[in-house]
Amino acid sequence: AGTRPRHEDPVQDAAMEAELRADPKELAEHAMLVDLARNDVGRIAAPASVEVTTLRDVERYTHVMHLVSEVRGRLAHGLDAFDALRAVFPAGTVSGAPKVRAMQAIAALEGERRGPYGGAVGYFSPSDVECAITIRSALIRDGIATVHAGAGIVADSIPEREAAEVAAKAASMLAAIGGPDA
Repeated sequence: AGTRPRHEDPVQDAAMEAELRADPKELAEHAMLVDLARNDVGRIAAPASVEVTTLRDVERYTHVMHLVSEVRGRLAHGLDAFDALRAVFPAGTVSGAPKVRAMQAIAALEGERRGPYGGAVGYFSPSDVECAITIRSALIRDGIATVHAGAGIVADSIPEREAAEVAAKAASMLAAIGGPDA
């Protein structure tokens, strides 16, 4: 959680990063999601092995920049990659918290299943798993593309700002498929 659009002008881009790093709403939302990830990983981790290895770094992509943190844990004895995947999905970044209640609200409000959006794509081997959340995705069926992107909604959210965040996130996918405003 924590997103700002990118700018071609390096000065404006740096200003967006500074704004992102100082925004109380973004920082609170990010802290909530790091805590949720720690809890999810803790369900399948060996005792005392859960750690936050990266906290609030900024990663830049073509259209947006994000606050990024990393939570790690050593898998508890007797569990495997599928147990780990079940413990952390759906990710808090696409479900919210508290997770069960948030998923119930999403099901009631969205009215249709998300399909691959918010799921995972990756590979499994006998000793390893590498997955990424399909947090921005396009489903193409019968020549029609449906683009999915989202934003975290919390009590302090400003609807216009959240809509702008979704548009910025969807822009790279729309550009890739040659969609509107590409």
